[in-house]
Amino acid sequence: MEIFGIVFGIMGIVCFGIAIYLFIQMKNERIRYLELKNKEQKGPNVVVIGGGTGQSIFLRGLKHHTENITAIVTVADDGGGSGVLRSDLGMLPPGDIRNCIMALANIEPTMNEVMQYRFEDGALKGQSFGNLFLAAMNGLYGNFETAVYKIGQVFAITGRVLPVTLENVDLSAKLENGQIVKGESTIPKEVRKQKCKIDKISLIPENCRPLDEVISSIHGADIIVMGPGSLYTSVIPNLLVPGVIEAIKKSNAKKVYIPNVMTQPGETEGYNVLDHVQAIIKHTEPGLIDCIVTNNEKISESVARRYNDDGSTQVLLDNEQRLKLKCMGIKAVESNLIEVKDNYIRHNADEISSIIIKLALGHDM
Repeated sequence: MEIFGIVFGIMGIVCFGIAIYLFIQMKNERIRYLELKNKEQKGPNVVVIGGGTGQSIFLRGLKHHTENITAIVTVADDGGGSGVLRSDLGMLPPGDIRNCIMALANIEPTMNEVMQYRFEDGALKGQSFGNLFLAAMNGLYGNFETAVYKIGQVFAITGRVLPVTLENVDLSAKLENGQIVKGESTIPKEVRKQKCKIDKISLIPENCRPLDEVISSIHGADIIVMGPGSLYTSVIPNLLVPGVIEAIKKSNAKKVYIPNVMTQPGETEGYNVLDHVQAIIKHTEPGLIDCIVTNNEKISESVARRYNDDGSTQVLLDNEQRLKLKCMGIKAVESNLIEVKDNYIRHNADEISSIIIKLALGHDM
């Protein structure tokens, strides 16, 4: 009888243990179900790394496909109104940050126009109201990160916008002739003037610290998108901030690069898709890109002629490039990504966003 008692006791303990295990498993499954349901409702977690017009156009379309957006923005701009505020007030350049905030904002069109308004006369000539608003918030809170966050709240933005670093950084370019050019706004001018391509871009100082939220957002992403935007002055500078490359490599997210649809005078003249990819690898390391999303639509001769006169040509992919990219382990997704308005070419934000969301959800492309 004692043996039966011991056996039943052991069986009771085992059953109790199994019950606890099943309870925990059911609870975990419930948590995973709620997380999946939340992701389906809000959309996949997309991190967009870049700067400039290309990034803001993409974000404007992306916010209609997902609510989980983090825009990581370069802060090396030293030209235009941003450069003036950076020099006069000692703040980070607000231009690219402002454009991303406005792209993700959910406000009346009139307010958007006010924020983008540029003064045409007087001491404020060339300065945008949005830049001044951000400068005022920076002065009020004494912290650029807080100022960006507060403006995001005011404009009810979808997602969030993060400067890649809070430190004062500048760009330096080594040209293929060995010359060193300093300053984001100066580099394209000198490239064209000296008729010499960029060999390497670097940050001054090189040991700047990334924003903590930048690293955590990369770790938590479903997909990481580099670009679209100026290769050497918008996309690559973010990747040069210590810790960013390591975070991207460690992330389980799909890593995607979107090259520009046209070459940029002073930066990427004569570049094809493969040249863009190789430039990123040269500044980072192999394995950083899983997939590229590139345009395969040819523009009309009249529009092409207008851009050719300025030294800009289409960035296209051919069979040789496709084969080389495949050998590098990089998948190429091609589509008509062009939108032409008033003879100006820009990315079709809705088409790019649709592709990115499908990739994030694991669909075959």
